[in-house]
Amino acid sequence: MFIQTESTPNPNTLKFLPGRAVMARGTADFADSQAAQVSPLAVKLFAIDGVTRVFYGSDFITVGKGGGVDWAILKPQILAAIMDHFTSQAPLLADDSAAEATGEADSEVVAQIKELLDTRVRPAVANDGGDIIFRGFEDGVVYLHMQGSCSGCPSSTATLKHGIENMLRYYVPEVQSVRAVD
Repeated sequence: MFIQTESTPNPNTLKFLPGRAVMARGTADFADSQAAQVSPLAVKLFAIDGVTRVFYGSDFITVGKGGGVDWAILKPQILAAIMDHFTSQAPLLADDSAAEATGEADSEVVAQIKELLDTRVRPAVANDGGDIIFRGFEDGVVYLHMQGSCSGCPSSTATLKHGIENMLRYYVPEVQSVRAVD
């Protein structure tokens, strides 16, 4: 098994590509070791000193590190944990409910916003090792949650305001602004 790595715009995250599907549907974001308890791989990754966040996308894993830790030290340990996990054929998640789930009935405006996010934003953000999740639309404001390398990325605010907000305002006149939420 050969696992590729890619840098992301966030210097504290790396994107690991195991060459196979990671999540069959949705994404999973683990902000700490407590949240990681539903994933055997995430538990192993958080056991590595310096790992601060784990995110699963469709075909990648993004790992975040603390500021004082060097990637040269972390990367081999992370690669070993990922390789061990996939060669053991253990499940990624102990329970499928950890994957992102949306089931609410959407208004026409919300459906337009989600469609634009899914077709124009999420693929580009996934290339950088992250994801953006729709959290709501109220009084002209779109609330989005940043995951993976996007969480804590220095350029994420600019991406939200100059990229996503401008695009949504152009295609959906009801949108006035975009805000990040945790």
